[in-house]
Amino acid sequence: MGDEVLSINDLHVSVEGNEIIKGISLTISVGEIHAIMGRNGAGKSTLANVVMGHPSYEITSGTISFRGTPLEEMEVFERARAGMFLSFQYPSSIPGVQVGTFLRKSVSAVRGENAPSARDFRKELKGHMESLDMDRSFLSRYVNDGFSGGEKKRLEILQMLLLNPCLALLDETDSGLDIDALRVVADGINSIAPEAGCLLITHYQRLLEHVKPDFVHVMIDGKIVKTGGAELAGDLEAKGYDWLEA
Repeated sequence: MGDEVLSINDLHVSVEGNEIIKGISLTISVGEIHAIMGRNGAGKSTLANVVMGHPSYEITSGTISFRGTPLEEMEVFERARAGMFLSFQYPSSIPGVQVGTFLRKSVSAVRGENAPSARDFRKELKGHMESLDMDRSFLSRYVNDGFSGGEKKRLEILQMLLLNPCLALLDETDSGLDIDALRVVADGINSIAPEAGCLLITHYQRLLEHVKPDFVHVMIDGKIVKTGGAELAGDLEAKGYDWLEA
């Protein structure tokens, strides 16, 4: 594959003195799709939040590097500007802020001096919305206010497409989606995957039927206990997790 984007080495993470991640090592390169699967509470979302710099989590040992730069040297906004994107499991609503304004401000904040003109932004936005089968009326609504689960996830994928990250961390992007919405969201992920590293956090195989992972990692109790190809997701669907704890 391509150049290394994310390197995690023997990472240990605690929250309020409780160790959640217990020695994870993982490397993601450009063009690679990695899926992490596991039960609730295994530490999957914690891993994504730690990489993005959530202040509630304490790295007690181990290292994380993004494109060769230690992440402890980067503030959260610097990580976003450098090309990192996190899709939240439970996106927050922002009453009073219209989607169109939110997207424009997000792109300007992340791209900085390279932000597109208003005309170019509208052109980009129109193309991505069409690819996601989103009506233009969506832009006048308030961010996630009264949105269905599928609408929230489409908005996050739209934001991802506009920001065009080199590392996409997608936390249960498939939750709450019907079959049609799942395919649309998967198409969005697949469109950036060749030029980015992707980390998908999911419980189910159904997303991985549309977004083919290069690697599947199984997390149990804060550790990666098994790594394999796409077929591993099928094994988990058929057998659950008990066979990995034997």
